[in-house]
Amino acid sequence: DGIRDVAVTGVQTCALPISRVIELEIEHRDVDAAIALLAASSTVDALQLQRLKKRKLQLKDHILQLKMQLVPDIPA
Repeated sequence: DGIRDVAVTGVQTCALPISRVIELEIEHRDVDAAIALLAASSTVDALQLQRLKKRKLQLKDHILQLKMQLVPDIPA
């Protein structure tokens, strides 16, 4: 079945983090664009701006964590 195939080949487990990183990078760019639009508007909602900036930082941290998982450990 599908679970056994993933466990044997390892292909699915490797592809999932890469696709997740791509999704998060797209969301990160979208949030960055939203921040720029909100900051440029005449009526700036400071709370919304703060929340978007926090979300952007969370996305960046999550992306870095996933990228670290993709890099194999290098023996010393």
